[in-house]
Amino acid sequence: MERFREKTYRNVWSELGKSEAEIEEKLRSIVDGFFFEEGQKVYFPVGDDMAYIEDTGNIDARTEGMSYGMMICVQLGMKEEFDRIWKWAKTYMYMEDGENEGYFAWSCKPDGTKNAYGPAPDGEEFFAMALFFASHRWGDGEGIFNYSAEAKRLLSACLHKGENGRPGDPMWNRENHQILFVPGSPFTDPSYHLPHFYELFALWANEEDRPFWKEAARASRAFLVTACHPETGMNPEYANFDGTPYTGSNWGRHDWFYSDAYRTAANIGLDLAWFGEDAGQSAAIPRLQRCLGVTNRDDPFVTYEIDGTRLDQPALHPVGLLATTAQGSLAVAENLSAPVTPEGKLAREWAERLWNEPLRRGVRRYYDNCLYFFAFLALGGRYRIW
Repeated sequence: MERFREKTYRNVWSELGKSEAEIEEKLRSIVDGFFFEEGQKVYFPVGDDMAYIEDTGNIDARTEGMSYGMMICVQLGMKEEFDRIWKWAKTYMYMEDGENEGYFAWSCKPDGTKNAYGPAPDGEEFFAMALFFASHRWGDGEGIFNYSAEAKRLLSACLHKGENGRPGDPMWNRENHQILFVPGSPFTDPSYHLPHFYELFALWANEEDRPFWKEAARASRAFLVTACHPETGMNPEYANFDGTPYTGSNWGRHDWFYSDAYRTAANIGLDLAWFGEDAGQSAAIPRLQRCLGVTNRDDPFVTYEIDGTRLDQPALHPVGLLATTAQGSLAVAENLSAPVTPEGKLAREWAERLWNEPLRRGVRRYYDNCLYFFAFLALGGRYRIW
């Protein structure tokens, strides 16, 4: 852990001339809006020791949002809120038996009733990473608060279900090392690919699984190169393992640049900030920022084909699209205090747009504000390896 404690994290807000006092003041307002402000918050305490993050557009709690909430909490040192969210997830979402035992139900009603008995792998990978960070920041406790043991157990299920008579399917393809959209599916979701997490799983997961995670990091970076369009930088929501759009979805259309897909740019930026390993995936960021910020400058917040063709449909999550595109600026190596290249100037412009954008309000605020929170932390050097 020492090399991570000593690591310095790029602070784009400082590059834009923002003082630490300004950054902290804005961060406090984001925390208040996300966790505590009535009519705006998405964090809801339950009893004395639990809480859930609500998808306010669908009135449910999802493993996506629960694990995001835990990651935000561990980054900010909010242990009480972290433990509350984790206990709610283990109490209501965790599946003890059946085909998906060892996983979490992806959606529950606010009263804890499961809406489905299937998992979503992006929740599991965020749960595991947040738990490892909690272990390193606060130490392991007892039972479900033995964070590192919980993380290792979860990752083991993700890789080894279906082996030795264990029911169900793994969340990663064990041959090509790519994460699946759902266990057993023959395709993936580009925004699920988190090579910066897999680098750390390769250090902290069960020892026998560490070579897999190291290879998964390499495989995901290579995949992202092919999944992002060579001209626009856009990627589909669902993709075949070769990066081409997946068109066989039973859940409606997902071969376009739409809500899930926005997260890929943010992931590329954070991976470059943490590890600096570029297999060519960073090139997607200037292309995306140019497509949205130059080609479509007057109205970038619509739905697109991945080749940049505009569709007559507004973006469902415009603030989320802004936030992730801005976070991608971490992949542009140029110091943004005085950029001289077109790429650097665009990266600065996107970061400035996010700084000037408030948290989203209204019923669709949940997803946008999760992505906004992550982007603000990442661009301020506050989304760190613990």
